[in-house]
Amino acid sequence: MTTILTFGDSNTYGTPPMTAHGEHARFDATTRWPCVMQRACGCTLIEEGLPGRTAGPFTDPLMGPHMNGQLGLRIALQSHGPIDLLTIMLGTNDLKAHFGLTPQRLVAGVAGLIAIAQSEEYQTRHGGFQILLICPPAVTENGLLRAEFHGGAAKAAMLPALYTHLARTRGIAFLDAGQHIAVSDIDGVHFAPESQVKLGQAVAAHLLSFE
Repeated sequence: MTTILTFGDSNTYGTPPMTAHGEHARFDATTRWPCVMQRACGCTLIEEGLPGRTAGPFTDPLMGPHMNGQLGLRIALQSHGPIDLLTIMLGTNDLKAHFGLTPQRLVAGVAGLIAIAQSEEYQTRHGGFQILLICPPAVTENGLLRAEFHGGAAKAAMLPALYTHLARTRGIAFLDAGQHIAVSDIDGVHFAPESQVKLGQAVAAHLLSFE
């Protein structure tokens, strides 16, 4: 049976759209996109979503060094296994104003994640595994998180093309989540429950198409 590790941030964890700071809600397993994908694919699922996680490799000055996705991916690949497929959906938190990243610099962080995953060390450790890069849907600078993501919408609009090129040059599978869902207008970052379900179905269909 195929084992899939879903590596991401709050939208992989299953955080609902936020209306107040300090909320720690999570969608249940009938709604979270990795679980929807699991049921459709019949795979073994390892969920690795951490709210606030970035592609890295920098330290978040507010949330701490453990949000660095490049450190987190190494930990995940050493904590679990063997896996057959890794999905990566990161980059949303890298759009926060306090990082000041260009779209190209953001995608360089994603490239670092892929380099780790494709390294001989981890490919050998797991007996080889495939990678699916998912470009997250664009933020919209609405609601509670508007100030935190100031300027993020314009940068996010450039990411699908950059992610597509990165996936092509690294020889990995790619899915543009923004072609299937959009973020909620409630906070401009997180997914409504129906979008979680729809993304899970889209990822499953994509994976089943190249099995």
